[in-house]
Amino acid sequence: MSLQLLKFTPGVVKDITEYSAGKSGPYYIDSDLIRFRNGFPTKIGGWEKDIFNALNADGTVSNTATTIEGIARRILSWRATDGADRMVISTHNHLFIIQDSGLYDITPLRDKTNAATTTTEALDDSENAIDLTSVTGFKTAGAVLIGTEVITYTGISTLTLTGCTRGADSTTAAAHDSGATVTQILIDPITTADTTTTLTITDTGHGALKGDWVVFDGAVATGGIAADTLNSRAGYQITAVTTNTFTIVSLTAATSTVSAGGGNAIVISYLIGSAAGLGIQSADPALGFGAGAWGDSTWGTARIASASNVGLESSCWSLNLWDTDVLAQVRNGGLYYWSVSGGVTTRAVLIADESDATAVPTIARISTVSFPNKHSVCGGTDPFVASNSTSSGTLDPMLVRWSSDDNFVDWAVTTDNTAGDQRLQIGTKIIAMVASREEIIISTDLALYGMTFVGGDFVFSFRLLATEVGAAGINTMINIDNTVYWMGTRGFFRYTGVVEELPCPVKHFVFSRMRLNYQDKTIVGNNKKHSECTWYYPSDEGDTDNPEPDSYVTFNYLEQAWTIGSLARTAWSDSIGFRSVPFAFDKEGYLYNQETGTTADGAAMNSFVETSPRELTESGDNLYLVDKIIPDVTMSATTNLYVELNTKKYPNSTKVTKGPFTVTSSTTKLSTRAKGRQISMKIYSTGTEDEWSLGDFRLNATKDSLR
Repeated sequence: MSLQLLKFTPGVVKDITEYSAGKSGPYYIDSDLIRFRNGFPTKIGGWEKDIFNALNADGTVSNTATTIEGIARRILSWRATDGADRMVISTHNHLFIIQDSGLYDITPLRDKTNAATTTTEALDDSENAIDLTSVTGFKTAGAVLIGTEVITYTGISTLTLTGCTRGADSTTAAAHDSGATVTQILIDPITTADTTTTLTITDTGHGALKGDWVVFDGAVATGGIAADTLNSRAGYQITAVTTNTFTIVSLTAATSTVSAGGGNAIVISYLIGSAAGLGIQSADPALGFGAGAWGDSTWGTARIASASNVGLESSCWSLNLWDTDVLAQVRNGGLYYWSVSGGVTTRAVLIADESDATAVPTIARISTVSFPNKHSVCGGTDPFVASNSTSSGTLDPMLVRWSSDDNFVDWAVTTDNTAGDQRLQIGTKIIAMVASREEIIISTDLALYGMTFVGGDFVFSFRLLATEVGAAGINTMINIDNTVYWMGTRGFFRYTGVVEELPCPVKHFVFSRMRLNYQDKTIVGNNKKHSECTWYYPSDEGDTDNPEPDSYVTFNYLEQAWTIGSLARTAWSDSIGFRSVPFAFDKEGYLYNQETGTTADGAAMNSFVETSPRELTESGDNLYLVDKIIPDVTMSATTNLYVELNTKKYPNSTKVTKGPFTVTSSTTKLSTRAKGRQISMKIYSTGTEDEWSLGDFRLNATKDSLR
């Protein structure tokens, strides 16, 4: 009898047979929720919900915990010079900021029903034509408010409201001075039906599409639905549209039928949506006749899946800091800006609408910021038109453009600034961008480029780094200590000055179970404390209708070891300054502090690692009888660890399992009786207070017979 040491090489191997993994490593062959530390398997830390609160109708932070709307795709966290800790979260249909435990919606607006201007001349109380300074934002027919008087009109001729009815909506016609403020209003646009939650909103020429979002302000109680409910800060998603109406679903049911309610002080804010590149949780691969739901949108309205954006891509944002402010850009949409100085109650605004904006790209696939020479950079965007100093509006998916230095509103290429552009040659579209080593790494679908600041007339130089190494998606590339890691369409890579493919013994396993049509949803996150780079991807075991990341593959770049497992995370950020642990969102909109505690938000974590089958002699001639297991475990006093001993006579034989045997902090040995040529173990925990790290297990084994 002799004690046999079971020594294994760190990391999980899935792409060869279990028997081969035992002969060549030996390695581990499966895992979940474990990592390798100093060469040995260790259960990862748990996670706990991070609570943030909704807003009251008046904009103050409530005591009601909430979740974000939409699927989180990116997180940007920082501490500004004012000392406030902020987190911007982009989802497939919104842009949020969390500050002081409050969740604020900063999604840009497409339109707002309270356009305002001034009169150009004095009015008496009967005049039925009103001359305005501007008609921008005004409807072709509708109602306006001047002082306390409501005036309806039937048309607009140049800068004049025509067909006016004075003293409408039970107000009094009055004289008004030249320069009086004129505000667009809606008069009682809400229709309710008794006992139902469906509300119909009338807003002539609203331009919204099904799935877009609206927010009401100033509505009065209607049909038994409280004003605070109608004016919810969370807003409402549009469920159906006609040219002049749309429907939403109220948080509470109406208690009476009202054909016209809401008052004349109501303001409807339309968030940017489908027309701006938002709202697509899962792109439909089956485009063409029959794609989409019957009756969606309105006749003559451009569809989401147009020739310019066909592709298996969900809605996503690029998020970048500009000093302490935020540049946000919608994939296949525009560029937006949110300023700290404006406060959390202000929304991001379209950069192209800024008063000093020049030739700002109107559409782009991705954006970043260059350092240390600060330029806003767009990848896959519309060209600059020198003849009229504008952007063309037509997407070139391989074009890179950058703004003038330290000026994100100036994109016109002139001799007086450093704005410029460069078209890449290899590939069909730019997929991902990340800043590293004073250069920007750009991935097309077929190649990798380096973009380096050189100054002078050229400003930036571009060099081809490698081909056939394109990133799998917009969020699959990350810079960790000036090494760029990324998931390609069929492998994993890193760039340290040269491009190299990472040897990955689980590559085939990962890509064979990945939902390849939704590979673009994969996200990558860093856990620097544990030297881990993790990709969360949608597998064929997840939701079939709207697949989201449900599985992960982790590369430990210190130990050069790979692990796999299941964990649903759609956006991730490493610990940063005011946050001592990584944090991430799931598809339900919950935020979790990772590496916290020992549970899955109070539930048990089912963590395990399984070894490859080992033969106790090189030749494998003999059967062995195992009667004792000597565990080597560092564990807490509250941990129960379970060990299964598995044996086989031949690689393709049926596995015989003994156990599970319970290991506690005081366990010195486990008695068993198992016979086989190949011996393996599965070690796992299922409790809520489990902490453990494995060492070298030994078996008491006796040679039983020759083959």
